[in-house]
Amino acid sequence: MKELLIYIAKNLVDNPDAVSVNEVDCDGEVVLELRVAPEDMGKVIGRQGRIAKEIRTVVRSFAQRNNTRVSVEIME
Repeated sequence: MKELLIYIAKNLVDNPDAVSVNEVDCDGEVVLELRVAPEDMGKVIGRQGRIAKEIRTVVRSFAQRNNTRVSVEIME
């Protein structure tokens, strides 16, 4: 899941070297914290959060195949 999120984020941003994902276990749920360069924040979030919503949907559907609960948080 972490690798999938990194792959998606690196293909969206102008500065792929600044992309990092931290994986945290929290009450049986995996929380993926996505960090990108400040100037790329808009590209990851999208207008009205549409891209962020779709990223979360793709990662959740991938995790569901492994019977895992996951959430994606975009950190500043």
